[in-house]
Amino acid sequence: MNEVFRFAVGDAPMLVSMPHVGTQVPDDIAARFTGAAQALPDTDWHVDRLYDFLSELGVSVVAANYSRYVVDLNRAADGQPLYPGASNTGLCPLSTFEEAPIYGAGTEPDEAEIAVRRAAYWQPYHDRIRNELDAIHARHGVALLWDAHSIRSFVPRFFEGRLPDFNFGTGGGTSADPTLLAGLEGVARRTSGYTWISNGRFQGGAITRGYGDPAAGRHAVQLELSQITYMNEDPPYRFDEALAAGVRPVLRDLLAAALEWAGTKARVG
Repeated sequence: MNEVFRFAVGDAPMLVSMPHVGTQVPDDIAARFTGAAQALPDTDWHVDRLYDFLSELGVSVVAANYSRYVVDLNRAADGQPLYPGASNTGLCPLSTFEEAPIYGAGTEPDEAEIAVRRAAYWQPYHDRIRNELDAIHARHGVALLWDAHSIRSFVPRFFEGRLPDFNFGTGGGTSADPTLLAGLEGVARRTSGYTWISNGRFQGGAITRGYGDPAAGRHAVQLELSQITYMNEDPPYRFDEALAAGVRPVLRDLLAAALEWAGTKARVG
């Protein structure tokens, strides 16, 4: 098996997580995929390319190598739904965002297979997040987690109409200090040409909610970015450098604002 994730360590008080950029699928799983699933349409396409400035900021980065169809790293280990009462996808999803089946009939993973995938893919990624946040907190007295995502601008299964461009989530206000979110909103407010919302349809998944603990000096923010801001949303999902050139500086300003905020909270001496 190939490495579950890529990891780069930095010296700033932030870890950027990219749980849905992976496109690898083990052969025995891919052989059971339907035609609708084989193109991996629900990937957070090119998010790692879009955030190509992270090393310049000195942040740590962990990015998944395997597809969310193998296991969704942003779901709870027990498979509990993120948004009770709304449409949800599970730990090992069975349908695409367009509600097409991922597996051929009768080949869906059973509980034993899900447990194997959880141990092989989900646990190592979460262990890396936990260990790096512990190390960051030990060095700085504060730790920031930025969970980087993207999604198509129109997905009727999850929301009506076009999604705002920038969707900030702090677990409804539980995963990060409100002044951190206010600073991010300030950047968004000063930026023309893009729409934004905080704690709307996407409030943060298992990663944001699981590792954000403001009282303990650990703050987690999810950004769900509309893919229409930087790529062609139709197959073959091409990156659009002209579009990216507009949105990338905003992303950099957002992370810089978060790091500036962290600097006010970091341990002195």
